[in-house]
Amino acid sequence: MKLSKLSEKELVQSYIKGSEAAIEELITRHKSTVFTYIVCKVRNEALAEDIFQDTFIKVINTIKRKKYNDEGKFLPWVMRIAHNLIVDYYRKSNRMSTTSGTDDFDIFDVVQCPDRNIEQDLETKQSYSDIKGLIKYLPDDQKEVLMMRMYYDMSFKEISESTNVSINTALGRMRYALINLRKMIAERNISLTVH
Repeated sequence: MKLSKLSEKELVQSYIKGSEAAIEELITRHKSTVFTYIVCKVRNEALAEDIFQDTFIKVINTIKRKKYNDEGKFLPWVMRIAHNLIVDYYRKSNRMSTTSGTDDFDIFDVVQCPDRNIEQDLETKQSYSDIKGLIKYLPDDQKEVLMMRMYYDMSFKEISESTNVSINTALGRMRYALINLRKMIAERNISLTVH
């Protein structure tokens, strides 16, 4: 039977029985999703490749040791391993996760206001820049969910699976992130008025 027709559970069992092609099929099946997630988190392709390789080395070793518990959740399990390796990397390098975006991409890029003059555009850009600067002051768990949702366009189901929390917890973190942002905006008198 062709490997592409096998379920993930069947592929895992086939790999345990010695089929190297089975693990290659699993990796090929999920490579794009896992790598995209990692590169979005670390914003560095070379680092993402290293973490991607480490992720699948851990996957292979866990399966070889027969420690993998198949509950039909292979991809969420792999994503959790990738997430934990990213967290470990930043802990070891004593840096925060680069979930603050980049200077050329802004959480508010999607806002469009036609027929505005240059001065109004500058005021709006300054306000958005101020708000973007506030995101770094959010607690890590809230910042992570906000970034995954707004920058990486992940669903709350995907967020819950990759952070290993319930959907309700992910939704709650997003809600508190927005509440905290509103408080900081009010405290700093940042104008959100679009002229």
